[in-house]
Parts: sequence; C-alpha cells; structure tokens
Amino acid sequence: MAIVLVLQSCNYFTIKNDTRQPVARVNNTYLYKDDLKNIIATKDLSKQDSTLLINNFINNWIKQQLLLSKAQINLENKTDKFEELVKKYREDLFINSYKEAVVKQYLNTKITDDDIDKFYTKNNQNFKLNEELLRLKYIKIGKNILNKKELIKLFKSTKKEDLDSLKSKELFFKSYHLNDSIWVKYSDLITKVPILKTEQKNQLLKKGNFIQKEDSLSLYLVTIKKVLKRNETAPKSYVTPTIKQMILHQRKLLLLRNIEETLIDDATKKQQFEIY
Repeated sequence: MAIVLVLQSCNYFTIKNDTRQPVARVNNTYLYKDDLKNIIATKDLSKQDSTLLINNFINNWIKQQLLLSKAQINLENKTDKFEELVKKYREDLFINSYKEAVVKQYLNTKITDDDIDKFYTKNNQNFKLNEELLRLKYIKIGKNILNKKELIKLFKSTKKEDLDSLKSKELFFKSYHLNDSIWVKYSDLITKVPILKTEQKNQLLKKGNFIQKEDSLSLYLVTIKKVLKRNETAPKSYVTPTIKQMILHQRKLLLLRNIEETLIDDATKKQQFEIY
C-alpha cells in the first residue's frame, strides 16, 4: 500500500524556534524538521517542486524505518554479527579515508618519458596483444560525390602534400581516420566500417593493402600501413596509458607500505603497543 503525505507548501518547513518539531514518526523513531533542512537548501526549486521533493523524502524515510523495524525483529539473533560488521566497516572507512588523504598529499604523479621507457623495457613481455592492431588510413564518402576520382587519387598517394590536400577536404567525408601513426584495434575497424566484415581477415590484414568498397550510399577507402598480430608485443605508444596507471599503482603501494612501516617504527619507539 502506497504511503501518501501531502504538505501544502515549503513554508511549513521554515525553521522556527522549535527545531525539534517532528514531521513524521515510525514507532518510537521520529523525523524532525531539522532533518529536512539540507534537502532543498542548495536547490533552486519552485514551491510545488520543493514540496514534492520533501514529501518523497518523508515517504522514503517511513518505508526505510518500517523495513528496519521489521528486520530488527526477524533478525534479532544476528544482531551481534551485524554490530561486528558495522564496527569493521567503520574502522575500514576511517583507515581507507586516511590512506586516500595521504596518497593525495604525497603521491608523486609526475611520470616522465624515461619512466615509461624503463617500465616498458622491463615489462614488455606482459604486453602481449589479444587481438590484431593496425595503422591505417580510412575515409567514407558519398557514392556519387562529384570529386570522387580526385579524392581516391589523393587517398592512395603517399606524398605529404597530397595527404595535406586530402585533409583540407574533410568536409566532404562522412567519416575518416587519416592519422596512420595511431594504432587501431581490428575490432574497432570492423565496427567503424562494417562493410569490411565481408573481407577475409587474413586478406584484409596485409601491410600495404588498399581496399575500395561501396554500398548503396557510400564509398569506403582503406589503406593498411602496418599490422601487429595476436601475441606480438604491443607497441609502447599503444600501452602508454596503461603503463602510466601501473606506475602510479606501484608508487601508491610503495608509499602506503612506507607509511605503515613508519607507523610501526614510531609506535615501537614510543612503546605504544605490545604483543603478548
């Protein structure tokens, strides 16, 4: 059965001298006007919306208290276990919050190219590819575009000036990828250009391969510049974001370990703990 409370206006919640005036009760637990102050304090709402928001809060509070009351009666034999869990959660909350504050204050987040090079060299066996990577150029244009032959000629060219000229005509492209120094996953290429699904994978993934395909509306041009196969080592440029995360994680673990060791050393000197 739905619980419906209707409050006439937000003026009802203006804080008066009696700050402990109740607005709802479930058994022996009360919800007070003071508890509602922050609900709309930072929101720019109309009177009607404010009233609706507060009514929803009160209704949800009542449901929560009823469920809690029912649970306490039916799960009374688990009270000690729950109290222990609450205690453990409280302790973990304090400790983790302290660790986060320490990491935020002291962790060195600056990662140089030299840091990345050293990490990659030392751990490159851990960066094996689980799918093919490609460096490629790709454009999608209208099938009946007026300057189609010119665009195809520019696309197939390896001259820098032709590539620059092609880039200047990007407004004619439905979609494109012209930076062939960036590694792209094979699955991403197939998603971007689904018409290539009809191509045999071993034929598509050939260095220097030029593909020209069309459907009823569009023409697709793809040039494969380089291919890395499964289980080959991923190029450094591709895994650099991952390397940065791993370096930071290692630094974080080392920082926390050093802090724990310092705490133990200080506590030992001050005789703050004993083991019996």
